[in-house]
Amino acid sequence: MSDDPLLVAERRHLDESLACLEQMREAAQRIADYGVDALASEGLGRLRADRLRQLSADGSAPPFFGRTDRDPDDQHPAGEVFHIGRRHIRDSSGDPMVIDWRAPIARPFYRASTADRQGVRLRRRFGFADGRLTSFEDEHLDAGEELGLASHLLRDEIERPRVGPMRDIVATIQPDQDELVRADLDTSLCIQGAPGTGKTAVGLHRAAYLLYSYPERLRRSGVLVVGPNSAFLRYIAAVLPALGENGIQQSTVDQLVSSVPPARTDPEPVAILKGDARMAELLRRAVFSHVVKPTEDVVPIVGTRRYRIPVERVRRYVDDARRSMAAGELRWDSARERLRQLLAQDVRRQREDAGGAPSDADTAKVARSAQVREFLDAIWPVLDPRAVLLRLFSDEEFAHRCAAGRLDEEELQLLRRTPPFRPVPPSKAAFSVADLVLLDELVGLITGVEGFVHVVVDEAQDLSPMQCRAVARRCPLGSLTVLGDQAQTTAAWAAGSWQLALTHLGHPGAEIRPLTIGYRVPGEVLEVANRLLPHIASDVPPASSVRAGRDALSYGTDLVEAVRRFLLVEGSIAVIVADARVDAVLGELTAAGVAAASLADEVAEDRDYRVTVVPATAAKGLEFDSVVLLEPAEIVDSEPARLAGLRRLYVCWTRAVSRLAVVHTQPLPAELTG
Repeated sequence: MSDDPLLVAERRHLDESLACLEQMREAAQRIADYGVDALASEGLGRLRADRLRQLSADGSAPPFFGRTDRDPDDQHPAGEVFHIGRRHIRDSSGDPMVIDWRAPIARPFYRASTADRQGVRLRRRFGFADGRLTSFEDEHLDAGEELGLASHLLRDEIERPRVGPMRDIVATIQPDQDELVRADLDTSLCIQGAPGTGKTAVGLHRAAYLLYSYPERLRRSGVLVVGPNSAFLRYIAAVLPALGENGIQQSTVDQLVSSVPPARTDPEPVAILKGDARMAELLRRAVFSHVVKPTEDVVPIVGTRRYRIPVERVRRYVDDARRSMAAGELRWDSARERLRQLLAQDVRRQREDAGGAPSDADTAKVARSAQVREFLDAIWPVLDPRAVLLRLFSDEEFAHRCAAGRLDEEELQLLRRTPPFRPVPPSKAAFSVADLVLLDELVGLITGVEGFVHVVVDEAQDLSPMQCRAVARRCPLGSLTVLGDQAQTTAAWAAGSWQLALTHLGHPGAEIRPLTIGYRVPGEVLEVANRLLPHIASDVPPASSVRAGRDALSYGTDLVEAVRRFLLVEGSIAVIVADARVDAVLGELTAAGVAAASLADEVAEDRDYRVTVVPATAAKGLEFDSVVLLEPAEIVDSEPARLAGLRRLYVCWTRAVSRLAVVHTQPLPAELTG
């Protein structure tokens, strides 16, 4: 096929596209700074840096992966041809050599079918090896030819072994995925995705699509991607840069709310209570309880003259500030500032009524006066979120007042600091991870937090109601892409259903869309995993796989032998074990001469090993070509409840992209074999 004239022509287009991309990069580097002013120079520098990042080439990714030939029309009697790639490439005349996959004209590449050709008469996919175009595959849609997942090139790309982080899927996006990726910015989606259905990839590619389609709205206020842990963020870190997008913030929920480092560990019942949505009302009451009803006039002094503001008007101003805060229009600090300005404006009106003409500077001076400051400190004081939370944990009378009708006595005792609380300065107090979420709620009430226009939340099924609220605070007026699988819920404090989670995330009307077709996990592996669903999530539909995965699942008793067998084939290898076993398994592999690292070591030192020992609690969201799953019964028994253990096993069982070896000497859980 190497001498095929069509292949030769496509290779020529490939070379020309690469040359044009290099010319675009050189042109971006030549963007001149004429020194108009410092602000303009700074903006131009950012523009040039952003442009160069967008044009940076991934040596392993060819400039295009597909092509569509359009039907002839009046303007184009021969029809138009579009090559589809990761970024737009144009020639020196401005004509497109490659169309960005996110452009509207590229949509038919993913959606066209014989039933709805969308103007496409031919769709072509390309095969590459080491950056060289080696093959192509055509679908003549106008002649009724449609390969779909029978396409060898498509399946080869889906099944291509991976070493290291997650790759983009722009060459293999399926119609059901593309519909979700291209949902508009004002639409909030909840994607319930079974293992291997590509929900994470859909969420990330949607972020890239939205940045392309709504650049002004999103580049100004940003996009946030929230993941379950640092290992997961490291795993997905390369996807968006590969698509030319570098301005997206990625964080775990813990990192998002970490105003101070956590220094305490809560027992599970305490952590569950602190994640309960009722805590939001306790914290709101705790803040509002600091408002004191005015009982005296306020008398600011201007020069030698006193101006009296009657207590009746002062109360009206305080009530106005309180109502504005209760309605969510103001935070505590901004309401305090409004109150300050209302008092200053009152004095200004009095002076004007007396024939004076006070300036803005005079009014600002009144706002800063000792009398106004003393009034504010007494009636609407400055609040420290840490001090408010410590008071709730330590002041029994205050806690009872805030919790009235919300928490019972037993629950209040859980919140009380143990061992008995000893007063310490708020700056030196120790807080738990769950406390930090509560502190974030207080920060949101008192000062506010940074907001984003769009937030992607992955593995959202494990978020507590209070964690959901922390995410919602960062997207008060924007939209969400919520990703997860209720069958993989393992956190004891989880909301429990998508409807509840979406309510706490501030988007109860978000559309819940299921993904049940698996592209990554072999069917042979998924079939066994589905046996757990009646026991862990009876309302979640079982997934099916487009890949049968012949000989993808095996059983044995020798760990080292299973790992060595997988080392003979290409791709990444994970050994997933109960958390307590990580060090012992790492030692066993090292003693047998197998180079391996724990997942924690790889994250800390940014290393890549073919063999990674993964604790069961950190496996969620990760994928590996080959997985050795050690002692499933031990993984189940490591959780405090059997339901949580079976869900943990479901997660671990479905991490393999190509092959899974189950190594065990203990009997497999009955739910798995029944």
